[in-house]
Amino acid sequence: MAVNMLRVTSRRFVASACQRSSSTLAYADRLDYPAPPCRFVDDVDLSADMQSLKAKEQGDWKSLSVDEKRALYRLSFDKSYSEMRAPTGEWKYIIGGVFGLLSVAIFFYGLQKKFIAPPLPITMTKEWQQDQMKYNIAIRNNPVTGLASKWDYEKNDWKK
Repeated sequence: MAVNMLRVTSRRFVASACQRSSSTLAYADRLDYPAPPCRFVDDVDLSADMQSLKAKEQGDWKSLSVDEKRALYRLSFDKSYSEMRAPTGEWKYIIGGVFGLLSVAIFFYGLQKKFIAPPLPITMTKEWQQDQMKYNIAIRNNPVTGLASKWDYEKNDWKK
């Protein structure tokens, strides 16, 4: 099993993965494997100028100009290392999508709050809560550590 895994991760497997078919192009620039064994532009797709440049490639590289070297690089690779590492701006779409979904969720929450959800019970009103607190003080509920322990029954006011 381990031998098979080593064969899968070997360079021979990657080279066979770069085989091109008529429907798909298997070349991909990747930072973890930056120099695939297949070229970006296939020999069949070369124009006359590119073929003459490819013939010059076999000779002395000192006679090539900088533009010709760049063109040869582009025949083999689609992007340079700096182009592969360059920011794509994809984060803008992600943040936009998150905020869009968040706004839709807030909109539906507002609709449910206004039209679907039942009204709050009467026990949530301030008057009810004040009356409940007066009732708990009157029956001396939890007189040791609770609300009644903070009430002065002789002065009818909160202890200071």
